[in-house]
Amino acid sequence: MIGVSIATKWEYEATLDYFEVSNEERCEYPYGEFFLKKVNDTELIFYFTGVRKANGVGANQYMISRCDLDKVIVAGTCAGIDDTYGHLDVIVPHRAVQYDCTVKEVEPMIKQSFIVDIPLSHYGGDFLTGTIATADRAVVMWKDYVELNEHEITIADTEAGAISYICRKNHVECIIIKGISDFPKDERQGDPFVSNAEQIDVYVKNTPVVMAKIFDDYLMRFL
Repeated sequence: MIGVSIATKWEYEATLDYFEVSNEERCEYPYGEFFLKKVNDTELIFYFTGVRKANGVGANQYMISRCDLDKVIVAGTCAGIDDTYGHLDVIVPHRAVQYDCTVKEVEPMIKQSFIVDIPLSHYGGDFLTGTIATADRAVVMWKDYVELNEHEITIADTEAGAISYICRKNHVECIIIKGISDFPKDERQGDPFVSNAEQIDVYVKNTPVVMAKIFDDYLMRFL
């Protein structure tokens, strides 16, 4: 079976709306809820994990173990880092890293042991790709954005790198499909709370558009 991992409540609500999931189809599990859906004769289990790495890893390990998943697709939104790309662009990363696992003052920000390379060549090449960086700290402060940009990161989130890491431990294929919902704002000349609120507003507005684009244009080819 293939699992589709969805982190935030806004992403999951957009998924429920897209697939017109009834209340009777929704089931509970320790990390939230899930539903089953056949897409072109392929049975998928869509599950809401909750945000950040602990929830993402715990929920996916649970589903891998209980449902005997042979592939996990991490579908959702992300913050844009590389400004070559823009809002609503969908990225399928060929590399996932975790950048909050070291003491940056004395170690590299990204260690080789926390890098997961994702083979994509057998899916073709007509999609955007790059490196996704994951940390428990969301990229909302300008200094975090600058630091990630200096490390040639394409997009950033709070779960995908850790999920890909745990999938590798379980010998389960992991595909990450992320749409850029927002970019960090430079809050240095203004009120950081206002800047953060504005970024969140953009995220909430763009999330349903991103999820529909992923399901319309990308999900089937990566099953």
